[in-house]
Amino acid sequence: MSTLYTRRRAEVENRRRQRPWTSLFVKIAMLAAALIILSLRTRPAPEEPPKPRPGTVPPWVVEDLLPVNPYSRPGTPLDGVNGVVVHYTGNPGTTAAQNRNYFAGLADTHETYASSQFIVDLDGTVLQCVPLDEVAYCSSQRNADTLSIEVCHPDETGAFTEESREALVALVQWLCDAYGLGRDQVIRHYDVTGKDCPLYYVDHPDEWEQFLDDLGFVP
Repeated sequence: MSTLYTRRRAEVENRRRQRPWTSLFVKIAMLAAALIILSLRTRPAPEEPPKPRPGTVPPWVVEDLLPVNPYSRPGTPLDGVNGVVVHYTGNPGTTAAQNRNYFAGLADTHETYASSQFIVDLDGTVLQCVPLDEVAYCSSQRNADTLSIEVCHPDETGAFTEESREALVALVQWLCDAYGLGRDQVIRHYDVTGKDCPLYYVDHPDEWEQFLDDLGFVP
């Protein structure tokens, strides 16, 4: 038997011996791939943040409800929520707590009828004064179908601090998401009665448009 034949015979035998190992390796690789695909399919989807719900408030809102009384919180149910009205307090340098306490004090002084669902402080803190399903005395003929937000301001110009403006944007966005409101349903007190409120946004309508742009409504 020739040396060449013997060598070829040995190579064939070697290949035969190696095939089971090669086949086993392929099977293991296929099984690993199948397990990876299965794990990807069964992996739970990441949880989405809870969507805002009408009647609730964001966790960063501080609830400090007014006592029920005829002058600032009559307890009258809203007809619905068809808009958000932005106001300024008109009391430069005062805090949200001070304005809230003024509203509460009307139950004793009977001085006027006034309140709002929310007050945004100079530092961005948001107080809730009236539940979202009750009327507040803030927007005249639109009291029955809107939610009102009073914003504190440091001086006579009525301009909001950066902190209060950021909080206002976040609050209005949250309310619009909760109640399905659009850009044209976010309005100024001025748009309801012609009153210069919120003063800075009446004097600077371009800044009001920028505020609406910052709410991120999709055209």
